[in-house]
This record gives sequence, structure tokens and C-alpha cells, in this order.
Amino acid sequence: MENVTKADGMGKGPANHVALTPLSHLARARDVFADRVALIYGEIRLTYAEYAARIDRLAHALTLAGVGRGDVVATILPNVPAQSEAAFAIPACGAVLNTINTRLDPDTIAYILDHGGARVAIIDSQLVPLIQQAVAMMTTPAPRIIEVPDPTADVPASGMFETYDDFMARGQAGFDWVWPADEWDDLALNYTSGTTGRPKGVVYHHRGAYLMTMGTPISWRMTLFPVVLQIVPLFHCNGWCHTWMTPLLGGTVVCCRDITAAAIYDAIADHGVTHFGGAPIVLNLIVTAKDAARRPFDHTVEVFTAGAPPAAATLAAIEKLGFNVTQVYGLTETYGHVTECIWSDAWNDLPEDERATIKARQGVGFAIMDGVAVVGPDMQPVPRDGQTQGEIVMRGNAVMKGYLKNPEATAAAFDGGWFHSGDLAVQHPDGYIQIVDRAKDIIISGGENISSVEVESALMHHPAVSLCAVVAKPDDTWGEVPAAFVELRDGAEATAQEIIAFARSRLAGFKCPKQVIFGELPKTSTGKIQKFALRQQAAAL
Repeated sequence: MENVTKADGMGKGPANHVALTPLSHLARARDVFADRVALIYGEIRLTYAEYAARIDRLAHALTLAGVGRGDVVATILPNVPAQSEAAFAIPACGAVLNTINTRLDPDTIAYILDHGGARVAIIDSQLVPLIQQAVAMMTTPAPRIIEVPDPTADVPASGMFETYDDFMARGQAGFDWVWPADEWDDLALNYTSGTTGRPKGVVYHHRGAYLMTMGTPISWRMTLFPVVLQIVPLFHCNGWCHTWMTPLLGGTVVCCRDITAAAIYDAIADHGVTHFGGAPIVLNLIVTAKDAARRPFDHTVEVFTAGAPPAAATLAAIEKLGFNVTQVYGLTETYGHVTECIWSDAWNDLPEDERATIKARQGVGFAIMDGVAVVGPDMQPVPRDGQTQGEIVMRGNAVMKGYLKNPEATAAAFDGGWFHSGDLAVQHPDGYIQIVDRAKDIIISGGENISSVEVESALMHHPAVSLCAVVAKPDDTWGEVPAAFVELRDGAEATAQEIIAFARSRLAGFKCPKQVIFGELPKTSTGKIQKFALRQQAAAL
């Protein structure tokens, strides 16, 4: 049959073509699941009708404040109700959501606010001193600051800025949302941790987030009415899109401000949590929890873990406690997880350590991806022998639009028609991918990406440092931590404690080296530092 055309009366129209957006999940849930609980935090319980009404008011208040289509609104919040509400309300007024890592230093936050051009910033009251320092460093007009006190966590308002509830009170329930004109419209702006010092602004579109929310329930074996614990920070790939996904299934999100073993066990026992995502450090918290923190529960909790392969011993231990862990993999540029280690029943009878080793693989592409492959320099797939290394590349709708104001980096990332992850991996005979190295020298510590270049740049400012290199050191708790190898200037002296303290004065705490080793750095004949040798040395420490 020949292709039909508009002349045949079969063109796109409002009856058969609507822009895909995760906003549609909440628009449906407010009607279909109106009386079901949408959000829990402490004593707070919001039904879908109440949740959507608050989001209406916030979206309307932002509109009254002059925020319009395409404007950026930033948040610097832990996983509290305001962060979940902002995830819907900011795009519902046509704006772009920019969640900022609460653990960043003022200089980096100032850069993000300048680069992204945020009109409004919604800030946790505990972080008011941080935002004041950042604003003082900005080179463009500062955003309007709205602060969010948290009585549940005993965090009072500072009195410096208008509060979130007062600001929201300006808006009205029933506000007519500003729907995307095109599903390619900007939805969110997320900044990477930066592999060359400054972070890059990753732009998400509505279509990609929508498809991620549709694909995740398939991979996570979800049914109606899940209870999803917000462990993954909502500033990490928008919480892997889980908050946008939950209304699709009429589920409940349980906010978790402070990630502790007791908080996790309490949420499972008190609220029947069925699913959560988290870095391997979260798994370790659960396994090593004191008896006083543990609470009994009678169902299996499904866990997505990513950030670094969890230790085999951790996986073996956590399964016995009632948790089923699935390894996933992705990047900020891919809306979070886009591969999964689908389990085969054929592996059930393998020895425990072999099962755990397989579970730690990054696996195969999500159903929503067009392709995930391991390729060589010629962009051809490497042999599926579990030994030949190549780069993980991927393509599909769950890939970013590009890097904000950085066409060169965008072109490089999309070279050859695939998104280049920069991660080195092998592919096993069954097609499962397994990461073996990180080509960009990123250190992943507790789920946080740390640029070795950024840390090295900070240390090089110390007057006693002649040369330095920072690599990942394996760590039982955090997965990896930064280790610094330092050559001192002739005649100069410094202690490890002094170097670490100096780093803390310039960087967020989690980026600072946990160990400093002094001595001459190994170099090639052209003077390049041999980081592979330092990684081997760090692993042996």
C-alpha cells in the first residue's frame, strides 16, 4: 500500500497526535486516582487530588512571577515534597526544571545559575548560606530566591527570603497547565559532574522522559500502586524519572530527606515500600545496619542499583534480607538507567559468588532504547568474548537533546550517529555488557560523579604541589573514593592532612581526596602521567 498523505485525510491532528510528556501521567492520576495517596513525608499525606492542586498553585505562582515558556527555574533541595511538586509544576508552567546537587560548592552553583540563566531558585532553608555565597559569585543577575523550611526535619525558615508556602499561596488550584507545543521542547536541565572541570548542561525533552517512565515499569516488573521510596536524589537525572513515573501507576512516593538504614527500614515497614533505586553505598547501609535500625517486613523489595558495580559480597548478603537487586546503568545524558541486568533462571543454581558476579553486570538495553552496543575505534561492534574492550555507545529517544551552549561537545558526543558514553566495557557471549574502566577518569563515589581533573586543578593551587594526579581507590563503603598522588616542589613540605584540608576549602567534601600519597609520579616518555599505574597502586593500598 502506498504511503498515505494529508490529501487522503490521514494527517496528524489533535485527535490522533499529542505531544508525549510525563505531565500527562499526573493529569490522569488526579482524576483516576484522586483519593489514593500520592506522597508521604513524615506526617504529611497528600492524595492525588491534593498533590495536583498544590502543583497547580505552584505553577500559577511561577507564572505570576513572570516565569514563562522556556525559562529556567532551579531547585536546590533534598528529597522533600517541594522537590517532587517542582518536578511537575515547573514544566506545567512551560518552564525548564534545573535541579542542582545540594552537595556542590558555591563556585560551581554560581556557574550553573549563570550558565543556565535561572529566573527563580527554590532553596532548602538549610542551604540559604550556600546560596548566598553562590549568588555573590554570579556574573549575571541573581534569580529570585524562594526558601523551603522543613518542620518535619526541624529546619526553620531563615527569614531572609519568601517562603515556599507563602509563594505558592499566590497561585490558584485549577490553573490551566502550559502543555509542550512539541514533545521535543525542553523539559529539564541537568548538569554533569564535569569531566574537564566545569559541568556540562544536559538538556532533556518531554518525549525522552515520557518514554523512560513507560519503559521503567517493564524493566522493574511493576504493577499498579507501587510504593516508591525516593532514595536516588532528585537532582540525579531527575531521580531517574521515578517521580514522573509513579502517577502512571497510581503509586505513592515516600520522600526521604536523610538516607539512613533506619529511614529505609522504617519506610518499608511503615509504608510498605515496594521499590527504590540507589547506589551501592545504599545497599551497604542496609547490609551493615545495626539491629536497632532493622525492622521486619514480609515482602520482597525491588531495588535498582547503579553508579558502580556493587561488591559481590554485598549482593549476596542483601538478598537474604528480602531485597532483590537489579543492576542498571546509564548517564545523566540518558535520563538515568538505560541498561538492565535481566535475570535468567538458568543462573539460579550457580554458586553464590558466580550469581553475584553476573548480577553486577550492566546488562542489555532497555526496551525503549534503539540500540546499546560496545564498539571499537572503527565504530564496529567488538567480539562478544567477554575480553575485547570497547566503548559503550547508545541511541534512542532516552538520549539528551544535547549540551546547553556547547555545540562542539554535543557534536563529539553524537559522533557517528551514536551517543558516546566514554565508558569502556566488554560484551559477553550472551550480549550482556560489563564495564571494565572509565575512559573519562570519572570517579564514582557513593553514586556521585567526581571529575579527577577538577580535583587535580584544585590541588595544583597549593603552593607546595608541583604535580598531582587523582584516581579512584576502591572502597568497601563508597565503591570508590579519590586518592591523590602528589609530587612536591623542591624544598617544599606538606602533610596529607594539609593537602586534604586545602582541597576542602575549594571543593565539595565528597570530591576531596581521602588519601594522599607523596612521591614522583610515573610518566611516559612524552611526560604524560601513567594513571593506569596509579590505579594499580591505589588498589593495593
